[in-house]
Amino acid sequence: MEVLIPRGLEEALEWKADHPEAVPIAGGTDLMVDLNFDRSRPEVMIDVSRLSELNTWRREDGNLFLGAGLTYTRALHELPEMRALAQASRSVGSPQIRNRGTIGGNLGTASPAGDAVPVLDAHDGEVVLGAAGDRTRSVSWNEFFLGPKRNAMAPDELILGAQWRDARGPQSFSKVGTRNAMVIAVANLCLVMDEDSRTVRVALGSVGPTVLRSQEAEAFAAEALSRAGAWDDPSAPLPPSDLEGFAERVSGAATPIDDVRGTAGYRRHACRVLAGRALSWALAERVAEAQLA
Repeated sequence: MEVLIPRGLEEALEWKADHPEAVPIAGGTDLMVDLNFDRSRPEVMIDVSRLSELNTWRREDGNLFLGAGLTYTRALHELPEMRALAQASRSVGSPQIRNRGTIGGNLGTASPAGDAVPVLDAHDGEVVLGAAGDRTRSVSWNEFFLGPKRNAMAPDELILGAQWRDARGPQSFSKVGTRNAMVIAVANLCLVMDEDSRTVRVALGSVGPTVLRSQEAEAFAAEALSRAGAWDDPSAPLPPSDLEGFAERVSGAATPIDDVRGTAGYRRHACRVLAGRALSWALAERVAEAQLA
């Protein structure tokens, strides 16, 4: 096995063009497991962990960009105001895994159980890809994830990062598993309430071949808030039937399977519970903020 250690992003992209079969490695929290169990044996790897161009985050014109090399520990401590991202980062593995695991690794693995992926999806985010010759392109979340551990990245490309537009409003990430961390999710969910566009977005993980969105549930919640007058008056209550209707529609969007972590029926139930809680938390947060204003 040959390991290439580029001195900068440009060199890394040139080597990727010359060796399209090469596998990038940063934290190695997934790749090294496959190597240790002899499930994967790439002939060439490119170590991108030392590339300063990837180990960063920034805000530009209301957009948040997360470099592919940003670790979960840094996301948790440096971006606490991005509550869903921070909550998802806190649930990833152990402190040692969070110190090594990266946003780009979660995207590249394209596992439907990846904890960071629902956050990207619920923010209508994009994955930014780069290739030699200063070529970049942005791919929307629903076009990038093709299936279990399959993505739309070309052989000569590397993941540069992910980006999305900041949403003004409550957001949360929640997860069901045997423990809060150090476990692959039985189901996870990210909810984002965008006050400016008056939309509710919800993404589900570990309950389908990719992370899923429920357009029906999202439209139902936005309409319910409008009908109750809650967009203009956060203290306006939402009827319990609307909370239940939202949760049922989210659960109906799940397409889970039975496996060693849980049955399909349990996963649908988990989605229903997580959705109801997430929307209730968002409504309570809006009330609390209105009282402080």
